[in-house]
Amino acid sequence: MEKAVLITIGDEILSGNTVDTNSNFIATELKNIGVQVSQIFTISDEIETIKNTLKEAFKIGDLIITTGGLGPTRDDKTKKALAEFFNDEIALDEVTFEHLRTYMEKRGRLEILERNREQAFVPTKSTVFQNNFGTAPCMMMEQDGKLCFSLPGVPYEVKPLIKDQIVPYLKEKYSLNYITTRIISVVGIPESILADIVEDWELALPENLALSYLPIGTRVKLRLTATGENELYLQQQLEEEIQKLLPLIRDNVIATTEDKIEKILGELLIERKLTISTAESCTGGELAKMITSNSGSSKYFLGGIIPYATEKKIEILKVKKETVDEFTVVSEQVAQEMAKGCQNLFDTNISLSTTGVAGPGKGEDGKDIGTVFYSIRVNDKEHSSKLYMPHLERLDFMNFVSQKILQDLVGILINE
Repeated sequence: MEKAVLITIGDEILSGNTVDTNSNFIATELKNIGVQVSQIFTISDEIETIKNTLKEAFKIGDLIITTGGLGPTRDDKTKKALAEFFNDEIALDEVTFEHLRTYMEKRGRLEILERNREQAFVPTKSTVFQNNFGTAPCMMMEQDGKLCFSLPGVPYEVKPLIKDQIVPYLKEKYSLNYITTRIISVVGIPESILADIVEDWELALPENLALSYLPIGTRVKLRLTATGENELYLQQQLEEEIQKLLPLIRDNVIATTEDKIEKILGELLIERKLTISTAESCTGGELAKMITSNSGSSKYFLGGIIPYATEKKIEILKVKKETVDEFTVVSEQVAQEMAKGCQNLFDTNISLSTTGVAGPGKGEDGKDIGTVFYSIRVNDKEHSSKLYMPHLERLDFMNFVSQKILQDLVGILINE
């Protein structure tokens, strides 16, 4: 098995009302067991459309996974399309019905069992993978040695089906190569210049290793992927190649193991026994959210505050009204006083502050959309910066600024 095709079924995806997170998750899980996704289709919930897409998918891939389109009503078009495509018929599966009964009973919902009875009707040729977190089962069909899995569309149902049942099934059924990945996080070098610097090293990589450039904020993640039969050998191989790379860019590397900046920061804070707090205006809590998304963050994150209104910056963080009047609320001086006030409020080694205009309208002091000042206070040292990104939409702006601040903090701690 080498190639997979994913099919997302549902008008809500096509309309943009729902974001397709399933495909990203499934592609990542498959990549980890050596199966590459070659194409992703997003289609409407219509029988002929589903059948035609399955026909194309079987030409392209060895493994087809569909998500969405499964419901408790008799007009379930996905099941009908599967049955017609595989020349099958739909019938009640007693094992699935008993699983559904148990699922409903545990949740005190037996009174609606009959209304969901249709979920236990499946194509007779299918192998059923029971859904422990929902009512629609996963059905697997096989044709010419190729497999087709049909899953429900709810992400919290898709994830355990893929991780706990489908991936283990594929690993047992097929002799799949290991895929091992390392991330080298590089800052301070534009992607194009970085590519020139590492070109000779990249060209000399063994055939089973591949390099990808993944820009995020102002950081470039170099993803080095090794494929082979022996996992321990692959890990050793990756480490050897990274050691060859480091002399070329050592001063700009902030991590060679962890991927996410919040995890890189978390390890540094734990190692150095440092605490951190946040005072956010224009980022609206995104910094605190990123920091606390990391397991174990309670060891170093003491608290955060979102003093959105100017008067709250003055009242809670003790920002001087004279500073606001002289420099405006969106200024380096206010960011610095916010950071100091936050550090005092939470009694932390490090404090982070943001003040700016996320948009879409101008700020109260007339500053342009996309303007932000932020301050990183480490003990008694202040590191302040300004960014101007008028092209970013509000949520993208918040995320970019937060990524940049955590990245800057990592750089400061490493270079201390």
